Amino acid sequence: MARTPMPMLDATKPAACCAPLASVDLTDQEALATASLFRALGDPNRVRIVNRLAISSGPVCVCDLNEGLDVSQPTVSFHLKKLVEAGVLQRERRGVWTYYSIDEAAAGRLRGVLNLRKGQR
Repeated sequence: MARTPMPMLDATKPAACCAPLASVDLTDQEALATASLFRALGDPNRVRIVNRLAISSGPVCVCDLNEGLDVSQPTVSFHLKKLVEAGVLQRERRGVWTYYSIDEAAAGRLRGVLNLRKGQR
């Protein structure tokens, strides 16, 4: 079965790209964007990566993200790529190493999506 790539979330747009789940009038586009965001977080290893970055005091080197995950380094890189493509993480090259951090705009979108108060936008 061929997989379709996850669409990129536009970090320049306000959190309205992904309406709160309790939204009265969730559009097809908002539902698709929200599903893409959840799909990016739909793997336990990706959740662990995001957790590590969320509790770190700054960007984390890819070499430090391999520890504690029971997968190979290429698999960690695959998960990081998916999270960057989905707009959840930011990537920064420093010489031969790559550092990752949570994209603050993505964090805002997640907070907005998880607003479960009914009828709010």
